[in-house]
Amino acid sequence: MKIPIIYNLRSLRQRPVSTVTTALGMALVVAVFIAMMALSNGFSAALRSTGSTENVLLIRQGANQEMNSGISRDAARVVSGMPFVETGADGLPMVSPETYVVVPLPRAEGRGMANVVARGVGLTAFDVRKDIEITDGRAFRSGAREVVVGKTFTERFDNSDIGDTVRFATEDWVIVGHFSAGGSSFESEIWGENEQFMPVFRGQIFQSVTFRMRDPAAFDGIKEMLEGDSRLNVDAFRELEFYANQSTLLSQVLSFIAVFISTIMAVGAVFGAVNTMYAAVASRAPEIGVLLTLGFKRRNVLTSFIAEASLIALLGGAIGCLMALPINGLVTSTTNWNTFSEVAFAFRVTPSLLVTGVVFSVLMGLLGGFFPAWKAARANVVDSLRQA
Repeated sequence: MKIPIIYNLRSLRQRPVSTVTTALGMALVVAVFIAMMALSNGFSAALRSTGSTENVLLIRQGANQEMNSGISRDAARVVSGMPFVETGADGLPMVSPETYVVVPLPRAEGRGMANVVARGVGLTAFDVRKDIEITDGRAFRSGAREVVVGKTFTERFDNSDIGDTVRFATEDWVIVGHFSAGGSSFESEIWGENEQFMPVFRGQIFQSVTFRMRDPAAFDGIKEMLEGDSRLNVDAFRELEFYANQSTLLSQVLSFIAVFISTIMAVGAVFGAVNTMYAAVASRAPEIGVLLTLGFKRRNVLTSFIAEASLIALLGGAIGCLMALPINGLVTSTTNWNTFSEVAFAFRVTPSLLVTGVVFSVLMGLLGGFFPAWKAARANVVDSLRQA
């Protein structure tokens, strides 16, 4: 016969201070763990949502980033004439040759400098990338010193309203529009016309070429054809996969930090649980003796005390989840180690992450409750009853 769970609940009510203290210790561990993992999730989501599976991104062969790449105008024209390139409503190939430069700009409220991607594109880029939408103002005009900025850029930098001027590369650029990009890293960028950017950055080559495929399922054959064309000297990637791969290193580092810090904090929380449960065993020695006298098995006593520790941990896990929930959607920024540019993104507290936090807390409870529960189960009946 099992010991009713109501017995454990009543026991927890008898010592509310130690129960709440232990639960709060576990809650803090869970909250920190979820916050760090939400940071990693948000950064990964920003880059993994950048680009499309329908697009191909070309960079110079051997270059691992757009910043290190260089593609000539002749090569861009060759790509535009390829039969597998989709055409737009105007009958023109959906190809976007782009320049890519990282420029330092002062953050809002004097919070130091940040590296921002200034991407030179043609107007075709707004059609090649389906999720780009001008939300305020208009697109830049060809031949003008005008730019549009992503919506997260406007939240982090001064003078980012429509009509304001942003200065980089010793030139002033008028902001004429804001754009959204489905929460992707493009929203942290400045976009202007590539033909305006190239002279001021003293370059006459593109860093990348992105185009829409007629048949996305034919990517493998398209990749082989492009990389085998001696006129191009390029590596081809699905655009979505290219940007997703940029998140791998930092996401792994953030996840490692989350686990490392949480593990250190968990050690303290486990010791707190151990102390709480040992105190419970010591104060309830007569009860344990009575339970064993009434015929309850030692394994029932063991299970009962482990369940009690798990209940404390479950309470702590729930509190920790509630503590972490408010950060969901908060926008922060970090440096993309692959490009050394700043990427803004939102914390992502997902249901699966909350479940993981609760499971982590329960595991702490099981570990902290096992040895006191073992002591209770091995108690001598006569000695326990004498303490009554």
